[in-house]
Amino acid sequence: MVATQPVDFRRGMNGLIALVASALSADPYCGDIFVFRAKRRDRLRCIYWDGSGMILATKWLESGKFTFPPVKDGALHLSPEQFGLLVAGLDWTQVRQKPVKRPTKVA
Repeated sequence: MVATQPVDFRRGMNGLIALVASALSADPYCGDIFVFRAKRRDRLRCIYWDGSGMILATKWLESGKFTFPPVKDGALHLSPEQFGLLVAGLDWTQVRQKPVKRPTKVA
């Protein structure tokens, strides 16, 4: 889940957990990865509950900017492939998701 609003990167883990719970109305301990962006778009922070503790990871690009959706309220859900491209600093918006086909016959 990607927060679409930039956050103050002086916030620590507790501040980001509170932001997930209040602004995104999500459970920070559900096992999802929550991604936050800096205003300059060259940094991101991820928090993740692994079942035994909270992990906080920060990445910044030496050159270039991360591709983020337009700034608005709320959050955006990414597929694992899109998340991988985002963290790699690539344009994840170019990935087309194939629709999942539901089975037509029940066994």
